[in-house]
Amino acid sequence: MRDIRTLSIFLIFILLSLTTFLHAATEQRIALVIGNSSYEASPLRNPVNDATDMAVSLKNLGFTVILRTNATKIDMGEAVEDFGKRLEGVDVVLFYYAGHGVQVNQVNYLIPVGAKISEETDVEHEAIAVWRVLATMNNAKSRVNIVILDACRENPYLQGFRSATKGLAVISKVPPGTIISYSTGPGYVAIDGKERNSPYTAALLQYMNKPGLTVEDVFKEVRHKLSNETGQIPWEQSALEGNFFFVPGEVGKAVGLVQTEAVAPTVTSTVVETGKDGPFIAYSDGTVLDKRTNLMWAAKDNGASINWQDANRYCETYRGGGYNNWRMPTQDELAKLYDASYKGYAQDCGSQYDWVKLTNLIHISCCCPWAWQTRGSMAAKFNFKDGFGGWLNQSENNYYRALPVRNAK
Repeated sequence: MRDIRTLSIFLIFILLSLTTFLHAATEQRIALVIGNSSYEASPLRNPVNDATDMAVSLKNLGFTVILRTNATKIDMGEAVEDFGKRLEGVDVVLFYYAGHGVQVNQVNYLIPVGAKISEETDVEHEAIAVWRVLATMNNAKSRVNIVILDACRENPYLQGFRSATKGLAVISKVPPGTIISYSTGPGYVAIDGKERNSPYTAALLQYMNKPGLTVEDVFKEVRHKLSNETGQIPWEQSALEGNFFFVPGEVGKAVGLVQTEAVAPTVTSTVVETGKDGPFIAYSDGTVLDKRTNLMWAAKDNGASINWQDANRYCETYRGGGYNNWRMPTQDELAKLYDASYKGYAQDCGSQYDWVKLTNLIHISCCCPWAWQTRGSMAAKFNFKDGFGGWLNQSENNYYRALPVRNAK
């Protein structure tokens, strides 16, 4: 009797496995992959390798792949158009880009090879706007759209730009069913790397092929790895409505697109303490806990001049450590970080603001993070050089930064 029961369980196991894998096989997946390295201004080592390896991995994961490397604007435009024509009836759509990317007036652009850019006004005509790719994907009405941008390298055209904003901007509206992953946070610059792949893409290739991880869990694992090994903190925006798995998980859990009630696999945390300084504890996921106030701070500010509105948006959409309840601090909360006994260094603020007074576990690139309070068109800030708060027009961006905070549980 026991043998019959065991045989029955085994047959059910096999049946569930076949059903699960048949579902994955019938799911239509397509990807557009672009990697640009051969720029006249500031060529890059890894993007062609990154795109080539990503294309191979995606093919092995059941995607039909359109691959373009060292693409001109015409090449990139034709690839996006070809991509759009193939999306009808597709379940999962993915766009991956590695190369130079810049933001102009809060719009993100991907830079083709051969682009002639000497000032900001050239970008709109010489580059491909990210919103164009998003619109193409959104028009297809696919159930899952995945956008991966390993495009936050140093802006090679910064000298000719009016603003000195680094990295990419926060995309103000993410279409339903879409998740966007950036290789680092808005306003930061990602590492190109000295190996075959960038650190971000190398980690992504590793975890995409790990069974049982949702796409969100893949990005969390990548973030844990990079924050621990390089200090770079990848970042996401998501409007997904269900779970998606690149690779099947346990039997009994649907593969690919699943119902929202399905249980996601448990991911073991790899976060560890990396430093202590009085009441402050730094963690490997890029967060710092202040035990006096039970507030958790981002270990770095946004790294570039930013106005109050954008700083508020940056804090609210920040996903450092995998948390989603970040916000802009109050003046009082910032004031509690100030300690005249410290002498920390602010990297990008000019000689008059080189030294700031707060724990060295929290790195600010200039003197003065914005605070939450507003008075009409004015907004609060706090100066870590002299320990005083103040008020400025919300449109100001010289020296002012975003430093996210959250209430720790």
